[in-house]
Amino acid sequence: MVVEVGYAQAWDLEACAPWRPMSAEEARQRDAAGLPYVVVYREPGREAPLEVRLVSWRDCYVGLWVYDAQGRRTYDLDLRLLDDPSRLLRRYSVGWYYTDPEMAEFDQACPRITVELFPDGRGRRTEERQGQGGGSYVTSPVLRDDERWMDRPAFGEWPLLSAQVHGLTEPPAFETAEVALAAQPGDADAPAACWRPPRPAQPGPINELFRPGVRVSDGYHPEMTVVEPHRVGTLRVPSGLLAVSGPDLGHDDGPRITVPVPPGEYVLDEARVRFSYHCEWRDAEVTTTEPTAVRLLVSETPAATWEMALGPDDDPRLFVEQQTTGFDTDGATGCFADAAAWNHLITLFERGLIRGESDLGRVRRPRRRFHVHAAHLGRGFRRRAHVLRDDRRRYLPGVGRPLRGR
Repeated sequence: MVVEVGYAQAWDLEACAPWRPMSAEEARQRDAAGLPYVVVYREPGREAPLEVRLVSWRDCYVGLWVYDAQGRRTYDLDLRLLDDPSRLLRRYSVGWYYTDPEMAEFDQACPRITVELFPDGRGRRTEERQGQGGGSYVTSPVLRDDERWMDRPAFGEWPLLSAQVHGLTEPPAFETAEVALAAQPGDADAPAACWRPPRPAQPGPINELFRPGVRVSDGYHPEMTVVEPHRVGTLRVPSGLLAVSGPDLGHDDGPRITVPVPPGEYVLDEARVRFSYHCEWRDAEVTTTEPTAVRLLVSETPAATWEMALGPDDDPRLFVEQQTTGFDTDGATGCFADAAAWNHLITLFERGLIRGESDLGRVRRPRRRFHVHAAHLGRGFRRRAHVLRDDRRRYLPGVGRPLRGR
């Protein structure tokens, strides 16, 4: 079987067509430079491609979409380049098993199997036989090393990874497709529908949460107005290493996230918003003020950018689309503390708040949230815990960065 191989700067997922086709030599140059490009495999006479591969070595990423004869995507494979440059981890895959030729692409009723793998041997296989919302069967996949990893082919030596899916029993004969349009330099004007490497979730406009008068929305309430932040107190960080974590972790685990800061004492501000909503219990319009975030203010200079705070085990090379990291908590509580005193302060926290022992700290519980202050006065350490909402099990810490040179 003859398979045509074409190259382009990107692949338009909505149009199911290449964007800015290029020659094989131009694609080879982008491959060597780590720049993204796509490879399109087609069977002559078939409208939909067999598969499309996106390569972006600068993002440590190779992605694969497999198409059926109806032009529907049936398989998504996410490969990652980690420490060993000679092999790729099969990080994430989803297979859709359409039950009818007329079933729409990604129909919620379509059965699917999702597999997530990690370099340490962990994994998760989720089978949804009735599609989304029809229940799932979750297991830990038992795979050989060569099923988790694949050798990294050189440019131009990739096999047709979907050959078995398309019923090919013999290796196909590859022919380079002619370039119908000359590629234009740059990729800044790529349509929004073009396939891109996965991007982790971003913290969002955090600065605006602390600017009174700004209008925001949480997705449930269309209009919320930021009010003056509430100054909670101060936190001493004499060691220069700030700990951010939940209080319900084991003592031996230590804080989930640490961030270096200049040694000193910093203020803690709570962002708040005011909004109105219809209260069914009162059958009336109600106006309330709720917290949205807590920040430790290292400098009065506003942060120019925000990024996710990462723990020691977080590897951005493994993040899938819109993935978040942070710390888990069963009590919807997050803490700031000096990392050097974490174990001692968490002991005070447990003795004072959970066991009810006196003279170990103080607890203030206004309305739906509370702040806990545990102190080791002899050493000058403090630890503050904040409950902002009672319906979240994971919190996403962010780190604000100033402009360069400041």
